[in-house]
Amino acid sequence: MAKPMTKTQLVAALAEEMGSDKKSASAALDAVTSIITREVSGGGAVTLPGVGKIYCRERPERMVRNPATGEQIKKEADKVVKMTIAKALKDSVNG
Repeated sequence: MAKPMTKTQLVAALAEEMGSDKKSASAALDAVTSIITREVSGGGAVTLPGVGKIYCRERPERMVRNPATGEQIKKEADKVVKMTIAKALKDSVNG
């Protein structure tokens, strides 16, 4: 498996794709990240065309097991961020 692309590499690739400088590409990436964070943390969802949908889901209170001791403990209800991958991306990876 290949190493994940770092933010620096992503900014450089984005700048090249946009025909822009790295400073503008970095600002654009930061703006998109900020918008996604604000929308999902507020309970909404964001669809990135061709990539997928990012959303927040609530998990109910449940019993979990401590793997070190085997003790059962109650875990409070919480929220988790999920992403559904777009069919176009799945097809491009598998095709």
